[in-house]
This record gives sequence, structure tokens and C-alpha cells, in this order.
Amino acid sequence: MHNLRFNQDQCCFTVSMETGLRIYNVEPLTEKAHLDSDITGSVGFCEMLYRTNLVAVVAGGTTPKFADNTVLVWDDVSKKFCLEFTFPSRVLSVRLRKDRLIVILRNKIHVFSFPNNATKLYTLDTRENPKGLCEISPMSSSERQLLVFPGFKAGSVQLVDLATTEPAMSTAPVTINAHQTELACIAINQQGTMVATASIKGTLIRVFDTVKRNLLVELRRGTDPATLYCINFSNDSDFLCCSSDKGTIHIFALKETRLNRRSTFSKMGFLGQYVESQWALANFTVAAECACICAFGSRTSVYAVCVDGTFHKYVFNADGNCNREAFDVYLDVCDDCDF
Repeated sequence: MHNLRFNQDQCCFTVSMETGLRIYNVEPLTEKAHLDSDITGSVGFCEMLYRTNLVAVVAGGTTPKFADNTVLVWDDVSKKFCLEFTFPSRVLSVRLRKDRLIVILRNKIHVFSFPNNATKLYTLDTRENPKGLCEISPMSSSERQLLVFPGFKAGSVQLVDLATTEPAMSTAPVTINAHQTELACIAINQQGTMVATASIKGTLIRVFDTVKRNLLVELRRGTDPATLYCINFSNDSDFLCCSSDKGTIHIFALKETRLNRRSTFSKMGFLGQYVESQWALANFTVAAECACICAFGSRTSVYAVCVDGTFHKYVFNADGNCNREAFDVYLDVCDDCDF
């Protein structure tokens, strides 16, 4: 298994594998598409476009059918690849919204119109971005078509409004200095009003207002360094979750931050910055060091999808209690239903 990713509204997830590609519906957990390696070869990663028939695919692994500098768009209705984009270097990630396709290379981001009359609109230069970090606000109704990616300064994030950017226009980059070390994770909420960042240290998550560019809240995952795999906002932006190699999914309140836990040493003063950051409202654990992605479901439920093939659903409440509601091995789930 090479990559896991939720779609834009977090109701489906994709599994990119040595043996091809699988797509699952989350609620209920069912397999919605299954592309074997004879069609795709081994898949490095892919990106769904909501619940539509279009999926962007990039090869990877040991038995690829295509070059890793190519993005192919699969049409699950016609059962064939309908678009192909080739670049001078390896593609590190792809992002989709209903009117744009974003392709991330090591130090460039290419923006295309999509899916009709798919043409390159412009290219953005970036700092070295080996993780291919980049997110775009998904809501088509949002006035801000915000693209966020690492800024030129280590630990900074750059914001570009695609609705106002023109190919020939050159403007000073809008940046937020989020951390002192390189970024490990970036997330943007559905409305494009908040961006969350974490550095390679993995102890703090900072949430910023994308309009005023000020820090809204600092959230503490823990005190020990960790590798963060995923950060996600709930659809209403009331909560945020994150996963790391510690095997714990942390859930934070953003709207009612009083629900988050505070350090018991907050009045003693010797913990310095630990006092100012807020600790998780609730958490649950999966297999330690098993990479996983997390996202919010209906009400106050959180999903974790792990590379060991397991699916976890937990429900939390304002008191911080977190109870498992479902567990499954998604690789064993098979459903012949269409989208």
C-alpha cells in the first residue's frame, strides 16, 4: 500500500496499492471501485473529484505502467483514461476541485483548467517541497479559491487566491510564518477561511485565519517529537483531528476551545510555551507507528483509515469521552455497486 487519501468532503477514500487502486465509501463502508494493476500498474497515489467519475492517478511502486512524471485522469463511466498530463520531473501530488487540477512538483506547482478544455493556466515557483505539500479550498461556492503550500522561508505557508491570480500578473507572495522548522502537514477548511500547519517536529498544530493571517489557536499534540501523517478539519470547521506515528488520533475543538484540555501546570509557570497551547479534547489509539489518515463523519464521529487495512470509527462528546462505534478490515470489503 503506497497512499491513502480522503476525497474533498471526506465521504470516500482512495487506496493506492502495488496491485492497483481501490475506492471506498465511508458511511456505510463499501468498496465502490476496484482497478487492478493490469489497468493502472502499481499506483503511487491518486486524487478523487468528490464522488464523480473522475480520478487523477500517478504511478508508483515496483510495477508501474506509466512514468512517474505523468498524471492520468480515469473516467469510471467510460472505464478508460480520458486525460494525460506530462511534466519534466516526478509528480509528487495532485489536487482537484471542480474547476481546477493542481499538479505539484518538487519546486513548481502547475494550475490547469479542468475537466473541460484542460489547459495550463499558470505555474507557481515554490521552495523545495519534497513531500508535495499543497491543499486547495474545496468548496466551489466559496468566494476564495485558496491554494496553500510551503512558502520560500522554512516553516512558512504561502497563500494564493486562484480566483484573482492571472497568468501574467506578478504580485508579492502572501505568506504566514507558521513554524521555525520545515512543514510536515498542511490542511485547509472547507470554506477556505482557516489553514492548519504542523512542522516536522510534530508537537504543535497552529491554526491561522487566512484573511487576517493571524494565529487563531495553538494546539498541542504532545511533547515528544512525532511524524504527523494527517490533519483534517470537520466540514463545519468546529473541530480538527490529526494522526501521527504515535498511533493516537487527537481531536481538538476549534469553535468552543474551552472544551480543549489545559495543562495542569498552567499556574506554575515553569513549562513556558506548554502553558499557552491547548491539548486535545479527546483521543483514541490505533496500531502504534501504523500510518493512517483521519477525518470527521456525521455528528461527532471520527474515522481512521490505516495502512494495515483497518478502518476505525469513534464517537466523542464534549466531556472528552471517545468510544469505538465500528471496526472493519476494509481490504476484505467488496461491493459491486457503482457510484
